[in-house]
Amino acid sequence: MKKVFIVLIVLFAGMANFAQAQTPKFGHIDISQLIQIMPERTTAVTEMEKTAKELEDMLGTMQTELQTMFKEYTDKRATMSDLVRQAKEEDIQAKQQRIETFRTQSEQQLQQKQQDLMKPIVEKADSAIEVVAKEQGLIYVFDISSRVVVYKSNQSVDVFPLVKKKLGIEK
Repeated sequence: MKKVFIVLIVLFAGMANFAQAQTPKFGHIDISQLIQIMPERTTAVTEMEKTAKELEDMLGTMQTELQTMFKEYTDKRATMSDLVRQAKEEDIQAKQQRIETFRTQSEQQLQQKQQDLMKPIVEKADSAIEVVAKEQGLIYVFDISSRVVVYKSNQSVDVFPLVKKKLGIEK
């Protein structure tokens, strides 16, 4: 019986040492900061700015046309027949409606374009983080840019420099 008891004690002691050797490792990274320094982001921002400028220019042109229509209407309103005046007012209202529709569709298009351009960048960052986490034996990597993690220990591995290196970013 003593032998069984000693074997159990040795077995439990060995398991305790094994459990300590397998202490879970955690990592953290500021994904926003990582994406800010990725070269692909610069290209995406440039493309977004180009599209935004194109849409803004078109909106400006439409607004200028509306102002011209309205000025012409106000200058000649007194001499217009009721039928012509009504037609001009309807034209102005229709133009205002087209401008509002264009503005709404432009905002939606810009949001979609931003999502489309950022998706591969985020996926590339996520893939690099996953590779580094596996290499470092981490079970979790927390994104500290979101402020969901309110505390991080010095024992948590900062994977930011490792991911930068994995992505070939020198900055």
